[in-house]
Amino acid sequence: MTSIIFHNTDNEKIRLDSYLSEQFEDMSRSRIQGLIKDGMITVNGKTVKTGYNLIDGDIIDTNIPEPEEISIEAEDIPLDIVYEDDDVIVVNKPKDMVVHPASGHYSGTLVNALMYHCKNSLSGINGELRPGIVHRIDKDTTGLIIACKNDKAHNSIAEQLAVHSIDREYIALCYGNIKEDSGTVNAALARNKTDRKLISVCREDEGKHAVTHYTVLERYPKVQGMSMPLSLVKCRLETGRTHQIRVHMSHIGHPLAGDEAYGIKKDPLNGHGQYLHAAVLGFIHPTTGEKLRFEAPLPDYFEDTLNRLRRLS
Repeated sequence: MTSIIFHNTDNEKIRLDSYLSEQFEDMSRSRIQGLIKDGMITVNGKTVKTGYNLIDGDIIDTNIPEPEEISIEAEDIPLDIVYEDDDVIVVNKPKDMVVHPASGHYSGTLVNALMYHCKNSLSGINGELRPGIVHRIDKDTTGLIIACKNDKAHNSIAEQLAVHSIDREYIALCYGNIKEDSGTVNAALARNKTDRKLISVCREDEGKHAVTHYTVLERYPKVQGMSMPLSLVKCRLETGRTHQIRVHMSHIGHPLAGDEAYGIKKDPLNGHGQYLHAAVLGFIHPTTGEKLRFEAPLPDYFEDTLNRLRRLS
């Protein structure tokens, strides 16, 4: 059992389920509500409703059951391997592939494929569900991702990610005519308070620092059959937060094409998810100290769309 003492000096109304959603980021709000209803979460030793408004000094006791053990199987799934040695493997991830097993996706993931290809040579720091995984990209995002084969390599890459020394460049197709040739979005990010699957811009003291630098590569100002122009941009991540590019570009009024979560509902270019590709990945090799840099070309569907936009502009 874990006890949390709630502090609130602003007299702001904060619901129990909302507060715990912030404390337990890996747990869905619906599961938290279920635990409250089942009496597994109490306040001051008493059962309460999910919408209970917390008071300064409340003691929240949580008795969260251990997650059910799930067996993750190695699967013979083809991988587009860009680089591999005894420490790391760099893969060009295809669209529609989930990086690691989670609720609803226990097979067909990059981890299942890596387990088959690498056998027992994957770092174990991130647990049984995420062997070798040190960073992620979304299911619908294509491009380069690194996995680690031992804990030494994992710690090295994780440290480079923490100090923002890894080079990560993405290509994104965005709605709107971005007039400036380049710019920077500096906006903190946090879990959306009403929908835990989404990320929102927030005050710096309420979320995680996040910075995205972007450069316009091409503009499609007047595309026949489209109600608005589009811009092709290169985004360089200074930080690497969940959905960072998608949220940041939407925040400045240029959501990614195909991204109905943060952009246009009934998007005419949807069908492939968001147009986002991890094109460049650069890092210091954990053993040799050599600076490595890899590039992955745009996938065919992305290139085909760009060629169509060029013809119609």
